[in-house]
Amino acid sequence: MIELRPDGPGAVGFLHTAQVHVATFEALSRELLPSARTVHRVDPEALELARQDGTAERVRAIVAGHLAELREAGCEVVLCTCSTLGEVAEGLSGDGLDVIRIDRPMLRRAVTLSPRIGVLAALTSTVEPTTRVLTEEAADAGADVSIEVSVVDGAWDAFLSGDAEDYCSRIAEAARALSDRCDVVVLAQASMEPAAALLAGLATPVLTSPRSAVEAVAAVLPSR
Repeated sequence: MIELRPDGPGAVGFLHTAQVHVATFEALSRELLPSARTVHRVDPEALELARQDGTAERVRAIVAGHLAELREAGCEVVLCTCSTLGEVAEGLSGDGLDVIRIDRPMLRRAVTLSPRIGVLAALTSTVEPTTRVLTEEAADAGADVSIEVSVVDGAWDAFLSGDAEDYCSRIAEAARALSDRCDVVVLAQASMEPAAALLAGLATPVLTSPRSAVEAVAAVLPSR
């Protein structure tokens, strides 16, 4: 467990599957949740386990364990920053703990912008949970949408090797190609957010998840 900003009346937990996300979400928290105490847990192995067949119950138990420890650390709200684990974590909300999945606020916005939605993912394990949430949000909004998914070849290997430049370049290239066929492009994973800077001149809107997710946390905190 990494605990930061120990002072403050409220506590917000973050469940990550990559260490790099700690700095990203701590910076957003300082901006959007200035009075909240932040607690971060990082478990890369949970993501790797979730990518294997027949491990759903083990993954659920691991995520439940992390959430229990975050609750014990004083957290009432937890943001799961992994798109693959988000569905499991969100399903464990309750008993005074509000769990927000990283991509839901972004996808909720996407269905209001266009019926043709492109989804970019670096991992195939992200595809099913992302498209399922898009379908849920479209139904809630009464929107009729079409979804095109593109898994960016070689991107995850670049991420794992620490080559952020190659990772972002691959994502940006794939986003440009997808924008020719879609009216809005969503970057399905939090790690893709820096690639948006390479797409500043693109006419098609490109949505990322980190800021909107922390804004969703901020919206929940005042009611606590």
